[in-house]
Parts: sequence; C-alpha cells; structure tokens
Amino acid sequence: MENITEMLIQAKRATHQISSLSAEKKQEILEKLASVIELNAEDIIAENAKDLLKMADGNPKKDRLLLNQDRMTSLAQSVREVAVLEDPAGKILLEKQLPNGLFIQKKTVALGVVGVIYEARPNVTIDVAALCIRSGNVCLLRGGSDAEATNIILVDKIREVLNSFNLDINIVQLLPIDRKHVQELLHAEKYVDIIIPRGSQQLIDEVRKNAKVPVIETGAGVCHTYVAHSANLEDAAKIVCNAKVTRPSVCNSLDTVIVDQEIVNTFLPLMANLLLEFKVEIFAEEPAFSVLSELKYPFLVKANEADFGREFLALKCSVKVVKNLEEALTHIQKFSSKHSEAIMSEDPEQIEAFLNAVDAAAVYANASTRFTDGGVFGLGAEIGISTQKLHARGPFALEKLVTEKWVVRGSGQIR
Repeated sequence: MENITEMLIQAKRATHQISSLSAEKKQEILEKLASVIELNAEDIIAENAKDLLKMADGNPKKDRLLLNQDRMTSLAQSVREVAVLEDPAGKILLEKQLPNGLFIQKKTVALGVVGVIYEARPNVTIDVAALCIRSGNVCLLRGGSDAEATNIILVDKIREVLNSFNLDINIVQLLPIDRKHVQELLHAEKYVDIIIPRGSQQLIDEVRKNAKVPVIETGAGVCHTYVAHSANLEDAAKIVCNAKVTRPSVCNSLDTVIVDQEIVNTFLPLMANLLLEFKVEIFAEEPAFSVLSELKYPFLVKANEADFGREFLALKCSVKVVKNLEEALTHIQKFSSKHSEAIMSEDPEQIEAFLNAVDAAAVYANASTRFTDGGVFGLGAEIGISTQKLHARGPFALEKLVTEKWVVRGSGQIR
C-alpha cells in the first residue's frame, strides 16, 4: 500500500453515521460484539498463538500479548460493561435564552476520528473499538507488528458486527503496520481529530515530536512508593510486593521503592523476604545495597543513575534511600512520569503533604499503585492512563471521548 489516504477519507465519512446512532443502538452493537468475541474465542486464541511464537519468552511484552480463555472472557465482559455505561455524547451541559431571544445550548459531542497507536496489547484493539462505538467516534487502530495476526482477526470480527447492523465497516479500521504510514497518520489533520499513543516512552515521544494532529499522551508509568519512617512496615512490605509482582509488565506497576533512612535496617528485610519468592531483581544504592548484601539477597545489583526513572516492565525494581519526605518528593519530581505515586505512612500531616505536593495523575496513601485503572475506578474500559493535564488526566475512559459544541437557535436575529 502506497499510502493510507483512502482509509483516512473513509474514516471521516463514517463519522456521520456513527455519530447519529442512538445510545440504545450503540449498546445493542456492543452486546453483539461481546457475544461474537465469546463465540470466536478459540479462533482468536489460535491467531494469538502465531504472534506469541514470534516473541521470545523473556520479552516483558509477552504477558501483555497473551490471550487465553480467561482473558477472552474478560474482554467480552469489558465490552458489556462499556455497553451499559451512560452515553457521554448528547448531554446538555448548559442552556439559556438571551435577552434578544437567542436560545443557546452547550452539549457534548463525539471527538470524530480517533487514531490510536499502540504496541503488543491486543486487548487495546477491543477496548478502543468498544469505547469509540459507545461514544459515537470512528477509530483508526495502528497496533504493533508483534500482535499483527491477533489484531487482524479481532478487527475482522468487529467489522462483521458493524456489517450485520448495515453500518459502515470503516467506523473501525486497522491500519497497516508499515512504519511509513505512521507519519502520514500523524500529519492527517484534515481527517483525524486526535491521536492517542499508548506504549513505551519512546513511542510517546516520537508521536509528540512528529504529530500535527492534537495528541493525548497515555502509557509510560515510572511509579514510586515512598515508605516513611512512620509506616506500618509489614503492611508497607505487602503493598510494595503487590505493586511489583502482580503484573510487572503493566504501566501501574512499581518501579522504585523510596525508603526513609531511619527504617532501612527494619523495612528492607521484610520487603526482601516477600520479593525473593518472585525472584525480583533489586537495583539498590547504598546503604540499601549493604543491607541487602548482608541478607544475602541473591538477585541484587548495585544501582546507578540510569536505574532511577526507569520503567522496568519486569520483575525488577530499584531502591532509593532518603533522609526525609522532602528528599523523597525531590526524587519523585525528578524521575516521575506523572502516572501513579504512593506513600506508606501513619502520619496524617505527612500523608496530606505528599498527596498535595506530588504532581501525578493518581496519588495514593497506604495502597498499591496497581489500582490505577479505568475499570477499578468505576469508569469501565480505558484507552490508557493519561499523564498530561489537558482534556484528560488519569484513566482515559469513555467520559473523555467527547468534546463540546454550542448550538444556537434563533428566529431571525441579526447583530
């Protein structure tokens, strides 16, 4: 394919049809899509196996790529959850009549054409399509080559559902994986209303640098947990372990543990004992390195500057020792990706100071950063976690896939 111009034109045309559908019809489409996912689970898993074979077992992306029966069931359930959410489009936000008789309304409307660039996450294919259909948007999906076979069959099934309702199948399109087409997408301001990159920091930086279409950033999460000297250390160790090991390949997993120097000798043995079971590799600076060495922790590396601000996406984490809260805040400010940050403390003033000072999409007190998720927050499926401040921040879910329009009704008024 020389270019994707025709696909972009078809996407723009399709906006008229999807934006005019009733909330009930969009719900009906998604209910059928969920059933189709369940009915075709075996075929989808078979295509996914082809992609898995191409990826090395040690690649941290492999867990993200995997689709099994449980995950297929979860995908279908996720679509059903989106279907029953309130339609975000068509809401009247404000209305008033001016002295001259003009009647003015401000209402929510779909964004239009949403382009999403992502890596080895086939669940994103379903999540984005479902969210865009429910909110009345067209979506252009550009998944990575690692998930090519999986994405092809998923989009085929989505388009079969659209066709069964006599709808334009170009409401959902899968773009070719050839990298040359990414640049065309990023420059397609005539056809595309917004671009959302979801993936590594490298991907996000590349999109932000080259896009002429407006961009909402989601993805990279360098997440810290600060364990203050007043923390309940046993609880803190359990929370740190949960944040690191439950799904290390996702963006809300823990990357750096920041430990108050007063509790280095008491907290690190508790933490190490839990992380050892999962063979977590720890990159520690002094004095944490010495303490862990004395404990004979087998997966220990001396940390350098590059190990802080690093999104590990694996069973690895770094440990930073600080004198006090102020030093912890300074470290987080320097290395955070503004995704999710946590404090373990029993001091209410210290907790409030942390929650108010840290600049991130989600901040936690005495809880795991793994909770940063649209579904967990009651928002349904998400496109990603937005780490910027304009339009959306935090879980970028259904409610944020709309913008505003002013509707003015007159009876011959002139100015």
